[in-house]
Amino acid sequence: MRKLVQAGFVTALLIAGITPSLAEDVGKVGVDWLGNDIVIDAVPDPKVQGVTCHLASFSRGIIDRLQKGNWFENPSNASISCEQTGPITIGDIKLGKSGERVFSERTSLIWKKLIITRIYDQKNNTLLYLAHAAQVQDGSAKTSLSTVPLYRGDVMWEKGKPQ
Repeated sequence: MRKLVQAGFVTALLIAGITPSLAEDVGKVGVDWLGNDIVIDAVPDPKVQGVTCHLASFSRGIIDRLQKGNWFENPSNASISCEQTGPITIGDIKLGKSGERVFSERTSLIWKKLIITRIYDQKNNTLLYLAHAAQVQDGSAKTSLSTVPLYRGDVMWEKGKPQ
């Protein structure tokens, strides 16, 4: 019976367009009496073992939602810091200038997402992690960038380092 309930829950999430995220909630700081918080998530890169990003984002409380009448949306503001948290093993990552999505979380019911995109800067042998918002229209310029240099000896490329 439990497996049926779990399968039904996952199916409902998929139908709603919500996928469980890889992020782990590691901190929460209250910023006012309205219940608004800054939430800090640890986000491991699924294709780069040994790199973890910490993402700080704003979470609106119920009182703030009632006052402003905007029930289903959080601001796009976010800050990111990525570091080596162990030996780095780089899997099959996209190497193009547009990079690859590492993480995505809805910040509104339908229209807006908070995204982490990874870009490999081959010339400088560095991974770039960009936190940004994506919206259907009125895209946001609010971004935050973190870098992880790959010059240390404990970096392994599963398919060989790109030339």
